[in-house]
Amino acid sequence: MLLLLTSFTALYLFVGIFYFGRKKANYSHLSDTISELGEIGSTLSRRVSYGLFLPVGLLLFLIAWLSSPMLWSALAVCVGTGYATAAFFPCDVGSPSSGSARQQIHNLGGAIEYLGSAYILFQFANQTDAGGTFFRIGAIGILVGTVLVAIAGLRLRGLVQLSMEVILFGYLLTMAWGSAGLR
Repeated sequence: MLLLLTSFTALYLFVGIFYFGRKKANYSHLSDTISELGEIGSTLSRRVSYGLFLPVGLLLFLIAWLSSPMLWSALAVCVGTGYATAAFFPCDVGSPSSGSARQQIHNLGGAIEYLGSAYILFQFANQTDAGGTFFRIGAIGILVGTVLVAIAGLRLRGLVQLSMEVILFGYLLTMAWGSAGLR
């Protein structure tokens, strides 16, 4: 069940990202962040916030509740917090590193998602004899990506963020796969 739920959540998110990316004028998956799909003032803002970000956040909280061990659950909570926060606090236009109070809360949700996830992956690496390098590489990738995504003018900002989401959902799917006894 956990594998099916996690797979559905990942598929729902990525299909939604690409669907809304096609619907938003002048949106580029390479240069624009995922948050910009639902940025304040966009005609898609409510649909992205409540039709994509909020369901993904809630599904991740459900996955966390069903997950074991605690670190896997914490990873789902961190990622879910990023999406739930984005639902209720859409970013300013262009998703800047600074901006309105709403943008600052939005950025805090992103920090919990990315920095929290990197921390958890490092913790998992420290508790694992075999595969510790696998988790350290993911954590370093997320940390480097977090720094790059914070650079507003970066041409491949969107691609970097999409790559970070692939990494995080890859670990969530690995967790679900392992809990299903499919190792």
